[in-house]
Amino acid sequence: MKIATILPYKENYTFSNAQAAAIWVCDFYKFSKFKNTNFIYGNTLSSDFLTKNYINIKINNLKSKFSSSTKEYCKNFIKKTVNENFDIIEIHNRPLIFNYLKNNINSKYILYFHNDPLSMSGSKTPNERLNLLLNIDKIIFVSKWVQKRFFIDLDKKLMNKTEIVYPSIHKLNKKVKKKNKITFVGKLNFSKGYDIYKDSITKILDEFPDWKAYSIGNEERARPTIFHKNHTELGFLKHKEVLNFLNTSEIAVVPSRWEEPFGRTALESSSRACATIISNRGGLPETTNHCVVLKKLSSHELYKEIKKLIINYKLRKKIQNEGFKNIKHQVKSNSILIDSIRESLYQNFSLNYIRNKLRIINIYNTGQKNFHRLYNISLGKKFTNGFIRNGHDVLEISDRDYIRQNRNIFQTGNTVKFQEYLLKTYKNYNPDFIFFGHTKNISRETILEFKNINKNIIISQWNEDPVMKSLKYSKNNLENIKNYSDIVDHNFITTDPNILKKQNINIKNFHFVFIPVDKNIECFDVSQKKPIKDIFYAMSHGVNRAILKKGKSDSRIHFLNNLVKKLDGIDYDFYGFQNKEPIWGNDFYKALINSKMGLNLSRGLPTKYYSSNRIASLMGNGLLTFVDKKTYLHHMFHKNEMIIYDNINDLSDKINFYKKNDKLRAKIASNGRKKYFNLFNELKITNYIIGKSLGNNTILY
Repeated sequence: MKIATILPYKENYTFSNAQAAAIWVCDFYKFSKFKNTNFIYGNTLSSDFLTKNYINIKINNLKSKFSSSTKEYCKNFIKKTVNENFDIIEIHNRPLIFNYLKNNINSKYILYFHNDPLSMSGSKTPNERLNLLLNIDKIIFVSKWVQKRFFIDLDKKLMNKTEIVYPSIHKLNKKVKKKNKITFVGKLNFSKGYDIYKDSITKILDEFPDWKAYSIGNEERARPTIFHKNHTELGFLKHKEVLNFLNTSEIAVVPSRWEEPFGRTALESSSRACATIISNRGGLPETTNHCVVLKKLSSHELYKEIKKLIINYKLRKKIQNEGFKNIKHQVKSNSILIDSIRESLYQNFSLNYIRNKLRIINIYNTGQKNFHRLYNISLGKKFTNGFIRNGHDVLEISDRDYIRQNRNIFQTGNTVKFQEYLLKTYKNYNPDFIFFGHTKNISRETILEFKNINKNIIISQWNEDPVMKSLKYSKNNLENIKNYSDIVDHNFITTDPNILKKQNINIKNFHFVFIPVDKNIECFDVSQKKPIKDIFYAMSHGVNRAILKKGKSDSRIHFLNNLVKKLDGIDYDFYGFQNKEPIWGNDFYKALINSKMGLNLSRGLPTKYYSSNRIASLMGNGLLTFVDKKTYLHHMFHKNEMIIYDNINDLSDKINFYKKNDKLRAKIASNGRKKYFNLFNELKITNYIIGKSLGNNTILY
């Protein structure tokens, strides 16, 4: 099992200044059966790393003072691990890291909480914590108190996705000879109760001059100062040095006001045979069964308990011995527990999940009938490429081609035989995920039979055509979508799903998906060239076997007729317009890359987020692209990445302007291409589709 462990940004994973999460990871790493395949990632300034398998992630310069260090940290982690395939990614104490990674890396995720979840970005609200529960494979807390805090205002039935694994300590073989020492370890501030310690210890040292007291820690802000000849402030010590000092201490005090998530100092003190006094705050009472718990948090109460331990030698030794012999949380046993949790993530899944790769059936029209003339704008093909490049296995089925190839003299399309073919293929291939688009040929009964055979099968449909009510062409398309929408798990459309609410369609399982670019399809970059033509546009209204039907037209014709009248010396290259036949396949590409600019004009009224594959063809190949404002694509792309126009006059003015300003044209087109490939490439889009289909709270961009 290959595991990536991600520490919080700037968690110090060094011998000189290790912090709580770093100590935890280091301790459990040493005893894990996955030691050789567990890689630890962090951002540490010095180089005395705690373990060999540590990989440092450097962040050179943030783009601005408002930039997120955690986000940059995640981006660098993704870059550093681009060729790695982790079975599990473990994230310590930073829910936001999971939010950044989930769309980019397909893996099992474990999130560890070392602190109060209600104080951390990404888990402060009930909705944020619920989303974590629903989308992360396992959440581990360092105490019952932290778990309890997490489940405030949440259904306790969901606790089955969580575990408690306490910070632990290595057991010593034998005790070290003690000295009359009382020790405080922690930040020297109010929240840690250092003022309580100050007032009580001064009285103790006056009353018992043969005893000495020590403070280990620091505080950059103003803090209480203990003025007594028998008290020494040791400042900050390395973790190993702290443990060695506790070895020789008779008494340790942890009078914290702060609700400690756990209280490692109390555990360490007890394990080093100190008679330990703690406050009843947070997770402190869970650290050890053999200690003194303050009934009241005050300097007088602490003074009384310290005095009692000094005077009562037998009581002091009893607490010391019991704490030393019966350590509540040992590293070795808890390390076994963590490994078992890791392994359990694979015990309740199908054979395919154990492989950590999905088997996917992708059903769409591959276009064999028309000699694959749509290869360069085939959305189904892009999905297949993305799934495969994300490491999954894909079986493609062309529904229309199968039916055509198997029809006979009496049948125009043998759909019955196609159902038999699907079911037999399904049983042999045993897929985890069925993904289909733009088909009428799968019966509802067949889909239900899929689910009957395997209750865990996930089935989603996709559709890239318009769904707006204003377009007659959309009616049949909408009926096709509705035919399956209630029996599939998820529906993906290239329009804002909210538009369907007005058409009485339940959009609960509908998701918007943007048209992806594919590195092997959108493989040109004309922003770096100087093509002959100024602007390109291609449409195929009323097409029959790739030839325009006479008399067929749509609203775009009227729009284009008015537009060309307003263009000043623009060499336009429009297809499907003015009796110029549509072009396909390689002819389409030849024309497209011979133009500097492209017009993203779709059928029907401009609709929020809708575009056909045209947007990917234009922007993905580096054409400066003009888009109607009413599509709201400016929510995704800025004005320095695409050109937004308000109306036909605004559009013509901007085309004329960029004709004269070629350097600016090339710069914006280049920015747009880079942005598109960054946000909506075939890898990210298919990872988003899989995430949504599996029920994860995946975000598109």
